[in-house]
Amino acid sequence: MPIINSIAAMQEEMAEWRRDIHAHPELAFEEHRTSDLVAQKLESWGIKVTRGLGKTGLVGTLEGRQPGSGFIGLRADMDALPILEENDLPYKSQNDGVMHACGHDGHTSILLGAAKYLAETRNFAGTVQFIFQPAEEGFAGAKAMIKDGLFERFPCDEVYGLHNYPEMTLGTIGVMAGPMMAAADTFDININGQGGHGAYPQGCIDPVLIGAQIVTALQSLVSRNADPQRSAVVSVTRFLAGKAFNVIPDTAQLGGTVRTFDAKVQEQIIEGMERVVTGIAAALGGSAEVVYRRGYPVTINDAEKAEIAAAVAANVVGGEQVDRDIEPVMGAEDFSYMLNEKPGCYVWLGQKGESAGTGSLHHPKYNFNDDALPIGASYFATLVEERLPASA
Repeated sequence: MPIINSIAAMQEEMAEWRRDIHAHPELAFEEHRTSDLVAQKLESWGIKVTRGLGKTGLVGTLEGRQPGSGFIGLRADMDALPILEENDLPYKSQNDGVMHACGHDGHTSILLGAAKYLAETRNFAGTVQFIFQPAEEGFAGAKAMIKDGLFERFPCDEVYGLHNYPEMTLGTIGVMAGPMMAAADTFDININGQGGHGAYPQGCIDPVLIGAQIVTALQSLVSRNADPQRSAVVSVTRFLAGKAFNVIPDTAQLGGTVRTFDAKVQEQIIEGMERVVTGIAAALGGSAEVVYRRGYPVTINDAEKAEIAAAVAANVVGGEQVDRDIEPVMGAEDFSYMLNEKPGCYVWLGQKGESAGTGSLHHPKYNFNDDALPIGASYFATLVEERLPASA
């Protein structure tokens, strides 16, 4: 089964939805207009809508034309990013400093397209939960929806999601089993020294020097402590200290991120960071504390569901267009919370082509490729029809 004809015929309509959402981007837990638009569309197609999960999230529930005991969840994210758009488009962001730079406008429109098709055909037996999630960009909207009873109130035997991938060619889908995206943790390091005149460092305990030593030493946690066959990243991305040229400050602050695929490596880095930071600070006469925050967990695709997703993708785009050799990435995704609750699979949707924007994800010149809309919608719809088949 290739791209579904009636979904292909909806491409311009889906593009209109997508461009409308693109022009009116909303940040995490502020997706009120987007949520209203989604709810109105779903209700107009006869899909039952429940709102208020994770504040601005919603779920559309649709039963097939035949009774069935199966439940499948399909998820799309709705939030935008605090980025000033640099594209010159007729549907450019109307909210200064806010932009759909990650393609969530496209993901939402893809799931709406699948929902419209399935509501019209209802060629399945069982129930579909269309999950429209807020706050994926760092604010754990998936976790918030789960906390509000997502899977208790809207049963799902399995759950699926997708994300556009600008580096993959349009018409391809990437699938893999196991860890696909990393856990994303953050940290702050607060350094205490003794300030004074910059011309007389002998009377000071320089927190900038301590911080510089810490930044360098933290890299040993990956290069010399972690198993080289188990990937990890430690990046210091903030270094704040002082305001004057001739004053050694009392304090300095570092901050950054840790990315891991393995729980053991994650624990080694947490323990090692505490040891390195406090040890270096003490050795240089100061003190320091680490504030470590665990973020999104590892995104782990269920092996069986990854095989199912690959087979469905092959039916939509052709077997030669399904990439089973994709490598895990150090980016993070809060769909991981849903996969921790239910078996499922997350896939990459290729969008590289003439109609795509010139920027990568999270870039001010990024733009979703509307030619990918019917591919993504057909993938979701085919998942439902194959996982919840109606009898002849």
